[in-house]
Amino acid sequence: MKLINLSEIDASMIDLVGGKAAGLGEMVKAGERVPDGFCLTVEVYTSRDLPEKELLAAYERLGGGRVAVRSSATAEDLPDASFAGLQDTFLDVEGAARLVDAVRRCWDSLHSERAVTYRATVGIDDAAMAVVIQRMIDPSVAGVLFTANPITGCRTEMVVDAAPGLGTAIVEGTVIPDHYVFDQRAGTMPHQADGCLDTRQLEQLRDAGLRLQRHFGSPQDIEWAIDSDGVLWLLQSRPITTLFPLPPDTGENRLYLEFGHIQGMLRPCTPMGVSLLKTGSAMWFQANGVRSDPRDPLPRLVPIGGRLYFDLTDFVRSKVMRKRLPTSLQVYGPRVQGAVERMMTDPRFAPQRGFPFRTSSILRATAGLAPGMIAGFVSSLARPDAARARAYRAVEEIRRLIVPPPDSATTAERLRWVVEDSHRAIMSRGMLGLTGPLMAGILLGVAPAGLLKGIATDEELDIVLGGMPHNVTTEMDLALWSLAVNAREHSELFLRTPPGELAEMYRAGRLPDIGMAAFLEKYGMRAAAEIDVGMPRWDEDPAPLFATIANYLRVDDPEQAPDRRFRQAARKAEVMIETLSRRARRRRPVRGRVATFLMRRSRKLTGLREIGKFAWLPAIQAARRQLLLIGDDLVSRGLLECRDDIMFLTLDEAHTAVHDATDHRQLVSARRADHQRELRRHTVPGALLSDGTDVEALAPAEPAQDGVLVGMAGSAGQATGRARVIRDPAGAYIEPGEILVAPTTDPGWTPLFLTTAGLVTETGSPVAHGPTVAREYGIPAVICVRDATRVITTGQLITIDGAAGTVRIVDDD
Repeated sequence: MKLINLSEIDASMIDLVGGKAAGLGEMVKAGERVPDGFCLTVEVYTSRDLPEKELLAAYERLGGGRVAVRSSATAEDLPDASFAGLQDTFLDVEGAARLVDAVRRCWDSLHSERAVTYRATVGIDDAAMAVVIQRMIDPSVAGVLFTANPITGCRTEMVVDAAPGLGTAIVEGTVIPDHYVFDQRAGTMPHQADGCLDTRQLEQLRDAGLRLQRHFGSPQDIEWAIDSDGVLWLLQSRPITTLFPLPPDTGENRLYLEFGHIQGMLRPCTPMGVSLLKTGSAMWFQANGVRSDPRDPLPRLVPIGGRLYFDLTDFVRSKVMRKRLPTSLQVYGPRVQGAVERMMTDPRFAPQRGFPFRTSSILRATAGLAPGMIAGFVSSLARPDAARARAYRAVEEIRRLIVPPPDSATTAERLRWVVEDSHRAIMSRGMLGLTGPLMAGILLGVAPAGLLKGIATDEELDIVLGGMPHNVTTEMDLALWSLAVNAREHSELFLRTPPGELAEMYRAGRLPDIGMAAFLEKYGMRAAAEIDVGMPRWDEDPAPLFATIANYLRVDDPEQAPDRRFRQAARKAEVMIETLSRRARRRRPVRGRVATFLMRRSRKLTGLREIGKFAWLPAIQAARRQLLLIGDDLVSRGLLECRDDIMFLTLDEAHTAVHDATDHRQLVSARRADHQRELRRHTVPGALLSDGTDVEALAPAEPAQDGVLVGMAGSAGQATGRARVIRDPAGAYIEPGEILVAPTTDPGWTPLFLTTAGLVTETGSPVAHGPTVAREYGIPAVICVRDATRVITTGQLITIDGAAGTVRIVDDD
């Protein structure tokens, strides 16, 4: 089929007519007023044999005269890829020769540099081009209607941009349009005395928008025109692809706080990752006498767009708790803290009486846990070396207690073990033995700052935390550096061979022995986004480690060797403690002695802050291995396509597959597509309302500072270097001395820190992994720099000030 009228097209024909034509056909079938036209199908593009006679005959049937010739690619106007403005449209085309030329130019636009780049960015390998030919409308006014606010994400607001004449001027940005924002449920429309739309026209647009949103089932980006007779024509409707997914519908206003970036994780979590996290939490609640709903033990932890959000609503509304919220949210950074404070003035979150939790459960848990925690804290202060040794023994005890099912176990037995036993070791006395030293270390890391206020600067206090020993993540990074040292005699092999090939050679036993087996025995359970059981561990895929080893082999300055830098940071810390001790004792003798004691104890215990999560990882790794075996069985039974499809189910869904032979392949396919789309999302709202509003987007714009990006202090110090923007640490390449610019960082990123001159992240907290490890390595870090990975480009010369929390883009032309 080479030519087809728009009235004969529907959504099922997208592979034949492309996204734009499919949308137009659906609007015609829905009874909307759309300019008459036809489509030259993909079949013609594929053969490049333009049927000019048929094309011109269809043009004459349309009435000839002026037409719009519009691209309609098969990868256009999709739910997760709009291609807005990336393929060409030609208006006021008249006559046979100009029509044929416009069709060929539409075809050519599919291969423009910007279109090819966009397809690569959104993960689309190839596309084909259909072409729509429609009668031209002579508009008196035209524009764009969004049925949800594309800036804030609010689903109850509509936005209209309008200008006299053709709407293309708005899309191209060559005019300043009249801008209308209104509640789609409002009875009255906004009025602008000098605007180009009146109230009746806005009502028409609102009604049309609501009809199309219902028809297509999602918020729409609609192009429209009103002719000189006042008739509204709809020219295009496509999904708004940039909106962050909505929270679950609870029927009331809720406020959610993004939880993952505290752990350095902004990528979406798999459904199994969320399910296992909640199951492990249920075990902990049960072990400590806290009552919880077995169906959802963590109802306030809500997956939205695959990210983990905490439902803060009841805390914001609690008269008792809301006063303490701003202080407690300082660890989230100033943007999120400011967003929550803004919602505390919103009438929808007015204060109410009562607590946001059952006080009886909290009292019962506190009574059970507090004595042991207090005793552990006090003993850790008194005997830090013994406490630290006890913590390391506890980790080994937890690993010893994780005993997976035997090889002969059935699939049902494996699943039961994951649900009931995989995390049981973490609830043992060994894990409780970690709590005292861990809490002591965290408190000792921050307590001196209060005692030395007015005596020591933030930069000096950061130096005290540099080169901190006994951090399992730092020890891991330095162990990986040792592998790079071992690999130096084989530098050419490790530098010139792609990391994936090196991983294959290692698994086949064809790689020189540099100590990787021993490293993986201890650290193979780690990975980027490692709290998600759906993520492959390093022992499954060591390719990221080989990429990091190649980075380390590029360090040719002995002074930049990571182990030397770490030792230097440790020496500077000891010298700074002596300096601050003398200064503080002169000015405040008693407080100075206490501060000195705490700083010295901090050097013995604060490094343990990572050990709690480290102790949890063997359980996640063991559960993952069993889940993959379950996946193998379900694949053999035709219930899944591949073994790691199991990670896109919940534990309950896995149960129905194992016991009831439920086929989840279609569900998994849809979830995988959602997951892949969310992996491409560069920004995630830190605070989100139930109507989809990104609360940070409501804040007034900060005063512009020429060439300066403002964030939050993460690790003191200054550095100037070329930026290296990295969004995924797997296989990442960074030259020694470059400054790492990333969305966020977790322990899976920290091996890159050993060769970087500094760190810039878009999110984070001063107590998160990234800035903590940066302080220990003695490198400056600036966190919470909004849109850093988009504003800064790889190769730009930047200067960062970790104490001031600023990034200056240097003009080095």
